[in-house]
Amino acid sequence: MKPTQALHDLGQSLWLDNITRSLLRTGGLRRYINEFSITGLTSNPTIFDHAIKNSSDYDDAIRRKIAQGEATERLFFGLALEDLTEAADLFRPIYDRTCGVDGWVSLEVSPLLAHDTASTIAAAKDLHKQAQRPNILIKIPGTREGLPAIEEAIFAGVPVNVTLLFSDEQYSAAANAFMRGIERRIEAGLTPDIRSVASIFISRWDVAVSGKVPQGLNDRLGVAMAKRAYKAYLGLLSSPRWMRAYNAGARPQRLLWASTGTKDPKASDILYIKSLAAPFTVNTMPESALQAFADHGDIGPALPLDGGNAEHELAEFARERIDVEALANQLQEEGAKSFVKSWNELMSVIDSKSAVLKRAS
Repeated sequence: MKPTQALHDLGQSLWLDNITRSLLRTGGLRRYINEFSITGLTSNPTIFDHAIKNSSDYDDAIRRKIAQGEATERLFFGLALEDLTEAADLFRPIYDRTCGVDGWVSLEVSPLLAHDTASTIAAAKDLHKQAQRPNILIKIPGTREGLPAIEEAIFAGVPVNVTLLFSDEQYSAAANAFMRGIERRIEAGLTPDIRSVASIFISRWDVAVSGKVPQGLNDRLGVAMAKRAYKAYLGLLSSPRWMRAYNAGARPQRLLWASTGTKDPKASDILYIKSLAAPFTVNTMPESALQAFADHGDIGPALPLDGGNAEHELAEFARERIDVEALANQLQEEGAKSFVKSWNELMSVIDSKSAVLKRAS
């Protein structure tokens, strides 16, 4: 049995953290679905930046949109929706077969709105309406300003991928925002079956403490924080509050492991895949990590329900003066700034390519 199939059979969804037009046109995504058990997909501005900058695959579409008078940001979302709706259609049989548990693709609102609640809500509703697909998640950051936007989007019936979560506390805040939206729908007599995932970023923890801790602690903080978040996740799912919502027809918000490509060249290239195997979770991985796992992967023990040795490991980091609560806030803030930087670079790439194509026409 292929390692990817074994991980899928354990109960974890494997999603691809990439989308390009060539991946769609050449049948690459379909092959990943058929051969590597991929059941969903995530995207972000950096992915689209590289795809548009490093190929001519989008040139004809850009020319067409320029002729229609579309400006930079609107032009981008048009390109992204073309790719993601095509991907959503490929995953639609999985979405139907799993009754909406799986088969999702994700599209991010502009990172410039990370600290603007009202604009995030409006953008999420608009993108969901434009997509016209039931299996597209709108990505909203789990920042302080993003939390009320998550609640409002869920209440409005918009499926949400909550991004930029790093700790169990940030996860719990996002889960509570999701639940408030669901409970409001129940109170209003609306269907509470609105899907969501909560994305915990893993590898950035280990990058952040690299060189600041003894060598024996390298590449261990991300997994330890994941274990703590997984314990909080299972605790919330078994709480009376969640049980009441389930009884009314709601479905759980799933935990998703993001940023699972190994950054340390000395560490295993499948570190965050092997270490984060757990039923009813998602691991969204870059192509390089997916291919590595398919080639030589094996599954370690499933994450312990009680967090296992997470607190013992985190105590080791505390002894090295690593304040994980403060670091989680720092990573979320830095992540939001990084997303803005990627977004601005993407807009610049689209402007530059548009100018070149205008001159050539």
